[in-house]
Amino acid sequence: MRHDVIVAFFRRHLRHACGSAAGLRTIAAFEAAKGALVLAVGMGLLSFVHYYAQNVGEEIVRRFHFNLAHHYPRIFIDAASHIDDSRLRLLVFAALFYSTLRFVEAYGLWRMRAWAEWLAIFSGGVYLPLELYELVEKATLVKATVFILNVGIVGYLVYVRWHRSDRNDRSNQQG
Repeated sequence: MRHDVIVAFFRRHLRHACGSAAGLRTIAAFEAAKGALVLAVGMGLLSFVHYYAQNVGEEIVRRFHFNLAHHYPRIFIDAASHIDDSRLRLLVFAALFYSTLRFVEAYGLWRMRAWAEWLAIFSGGVYLPLELYELVEKATLVKATVFILNVGIVGYLVYVRWHRSDRNDRSNQQG
């Protein structure tokens, strides 16, 4: 595709995006949901401190009727057998940090703050090379969906930032 076709597409379909809060608030709700999910997982991990993690991992595999002969359940059990309380606490701390970042980002996007838009562009864009690599290595529908969704969100936020800065520059020149 040529550059002018892509620009025309965005202009036609996202013309009112910067004047409306709906797009940013949708992304904010999505980011808050990711934060809530990771926080719930982190709190669940915290409840496993002082338990033998391999037993818990085996119980999860049994409950969901996963076949232990398959690759991914075996990786899960092996990882659970090598986790100690200090590593578990580190994972909980990482989950708390990640969810706090998502909640702060969601708050800023909901309030249509420029800093939150930049944070979202950076925090979403930093995953794109890794997601693309994973997609090229072994393409799956889930990987493709995640990559396309992330490209769409980052692209939309770049468009919003670009459009707002262009509009601000023009108003500063007129005033």
